[in-house]
Amino acid sequence: MSHVVTETSMPASPCNRICCLNHSDVCLGCGRTLLEIKDWHTADKQQKLEILQQAQLRLKARPQFDIRHPEANPSE
Repeated sequence: MSHVVTETSMPASPCNRICCLNHSDVCLGCGRTLLEIKDWHTADKQQKLEILQQAQLRLKARPQFDIRHPEANPSE
């Protein structure tokens, strides 16, 4: 998912309508925390860019997303 942001535009919400929180209150669809989702509409441009960056890192690290629910290993 790529978000193009110009100097004057505000970043678009990364919401992709796959809204499901894990046990750490992180959305499995967009990677934002519940607090970040709640604060999105009042965040300034810099805050939104930071939220987007953190959300992308969480999504890339998905196997470690929630230590209470490790990925199943069929060989076990």
